[in-house]
Amino acid sequence: MSEAVLQRPRWRALVAPGLATLVALAILLSLGVWQLERRAWKENLIARIEARARGAPGAIVPEAQWPDWRADDGAFRRVRVGGVFLHDRAVLVHGLAAAQRGAPAQGYYVFTPLRLADGAVVFVNRGFVPSELKDAKGRAAGETPDAAEVTGLVRVPEARGMFVPANDPAREEWFVRDPAQMASARGLDRVAPFTIDADATPNAGGWPKGGQTNLAVPNNHLQYALTWLGLALTLIGVFGAWAWGRLRA
Repeated sequence: MSEAVLQRPRWRALVAPGLATLVALAILLSLGVWQLERRAWKENLIARIEARARGAPGAIVPEAQWPDWRADDGAFRRVRVGGVFLHDRAVLVHGLAAAQRGAPAQGYYVFTPLRLADGAVVFVNRGFVPSELKDAKGRAAGETPDAAEVTGLVRVPEARGMFVPANDPAREEWFVRDPAQMASARGLDRVAPFTIDADATPNAGGWPKGGQTNLAVPNNHLQYALTWLGLALTLIGVFGAWAWGRLRA
C-alpha cells in the first residue's frame, strides 16, 4: 500500500478541527477589525468634542428648533446665554467632583433654571457644592436675582444607568440630569431639551464651583484590537502545532 493511502486518514482527522479553527479565526479577526474601526470613530468623536468645547461661544439653538433638536448636533458646543436665574426652583443632583487629593468629594450639582428674555427657560448646571452646602442658606451669597450671563457647554440629558437610582422629585432626591423631569417638578414650561454646564467663572460667594465638565472620553479600542488580533495569532500557532504533531504521529 502506498504512503499516500496511509497518510489519508490523518488528513481527514484535521478537517473538522480545521473548519472550527477557521470559524473561530474569522470571528477573532472580525472583532479586531471592528475595534480598529471603533478606534477611528472614537478619535473623530474626541476631535469633534474638543473643537466644539474650545471654540468661540455662540448662541443656543432657538426655541422654535427645540422640538427637532438632536444631541449629535449640539452636545458640548460652547455657548453664551443671558437671563435671570430662578434660584427658588433650582434642582440639586447628587454627584462627585474631582478632589486635589484623596477620594472625590461628595456633594451636588446645582441646576438652576435661567429665564431667557423671551420667557423660555434653560437649566444651567452652575457647578458643584459639597454636601454641607446643600442648604440654600449656605450658598446664598452667590444667589442673587440679578440678570446673569452664562458661558458654558451644551449637555444632553442623561440616561439612567442600571445601577443608578431613579429620580424621586417628591423627596428631592435627584440622580439623573433630566431637564424635562426637572421642569415638571418645578412647574416650568418652554424648557430647553438640553442643559448648559457653566464654565469656571467664579460665582459670588465662591459656590457653586463651575467648570466641572469632564471632556475625557475613554479610548481603549487599540488595546482591545491588539487583544483580539493577538488571540487570532495564538489560535493559528496552537492549531498549527497540533496539526503538525498529528501528521507526524
